[in-house]
Amino acid sequence: VQVVESGGGLVQAGGSLKLSCAASGTISSINTMAWYRQAPGKQRELVASMTSGRSPTYADSVKDRFTASRDNAENTLYLQMNSLTPEDTAVYYCNVMLNPSWAPTIEYSYWGQGTQVTVSS
Repeated sequence: VQVVESGGGLVQAGGSLKLSCAASGTISSINTMAWYRQAPGKQRELVASMTSGRSPTYADSVKDRFTASRDNAENTLYLQMNSLTPEDTAVYYCNVMLNPSWAPTIEYSYWGQGTQVTVSS
C-alpha cells in the first residue's frame, strides 16, 4: 500500500491551494482518511478527517477556510485550502486507516511522505 500526497507549494497570504492524497495497492476497504500538519518546532496536529459515511470534521483553526472531500472510487482525499495565512505553513501529511486485501479484518494505518505548504506574508 502506498499513500502519496501532492499539491503543496508556496502561496501568498490570502491565497488558496488544493492538496491531494491518493492511496493505492492491495486495499480491501478504506475507513478513515485524514490530513495532519506539522509546523517547525510543533507537534503534528489533525487538520481534517473523513470517515466513510460521515461528514468531515475539522480543527477549529481551519473551519470555514478548509474543505475536505473524498473520491471513494479513486481512494483519494482532497483538501481545498482557502484564505491561507502564514500560520498554515507546515508539512501536510495524509493518514489512511484501511483494511488491506491480505488482512481484510485488520485495520492498518499508513502515512504519506508529506507535502510542504508555505504561506508568505
